[in-house]
Amino acid sequence: MSHSGKPESVEADDPHDPRRVAVWRLRSRGCWDDAAALLAPYAADDPDTALRRAALLVERCMFTAAGWADAEDALRAAEAVANSDDERGAAACERGNLAYAATVLGARDRSDEARAALGRAAALLAPAAPGRALLDFRRGLVAEHLADSPQAARAAYRRAHAGAAARGDQLLCSFTWRHLAGLALRDGDRAEARHGFAESLRLRVELGYLVGTAPALAALADAEPEPEAARLRAEAGRLFRLLGGVPTWLAAQLDRAPAA
Repeated sequence: MSHSGKPESVEADDPHDPRRVAVWRLRSRGCWDDAAALLAPYAADDPDTALRRAALLVERCMFTAAGWADAEDALRAAEAVANSDDERGAAACERGNLAYAATVLGARDRSDEARAALGRAAALLAPAAPGRALLDFRRGLVAEHLADSPQAARAAYRRAHAGAAARGDQLLCSFTWRHLAGLALRDGDRAEARHGFAESLRLRVELGYLVGTAPALAALADAEPEPEAARLRAEAGRLFRLLGGVPTWLAAQLDRAPAA
């Protein structure tokens, strides 16, 4: 099962901004350091850029279980330049995600910090703030993986899905589809799980989110019968190796898969 916590919205949402497009292309291939370096010259006094840079480095932690110090430094810098409640709330949401990642990946138990930071984000973000759907998603992750409360997780994922769909955030929709499908599979509803995993995979392929495609393939394989499951796992394995073994946590899932 994925523990992924997605950073802020798709960098390529403005096709006329070459820097945003370049950042998205690097990020989507797992080149987070290079993407963050493109933003660094503009992050010192721009809250949005500082937060996007921090989010990239937090995502690197989630996919590689490394780079914690760099993410912490970038996040503190983003917190320092945040001016409005929405900016402070978005930074708190990112801090909650970093603490969640450290906990689920076994770096350090920061579960209390994750809950506190996401609670602070909920208090700061306006009801219609752009970051609300992402906050709902991350609160769902905490409910599912730290509190083992699938009902609360499902409610949070559904709120996140509705918010993401309303804003046209297809990348976040790929995550909400994936995690709702995971809960359906946990409940034994393979048809619902298959549908959700397939939608997640479709969106990631359409967006070119290459680094998230292998996990999507492996998740769909868990809901498909053989021999389709074996084909999907083999494709996931090829892509996983092509990207240098990221996300690192996918290796165990692929190793557990039955031989084709």
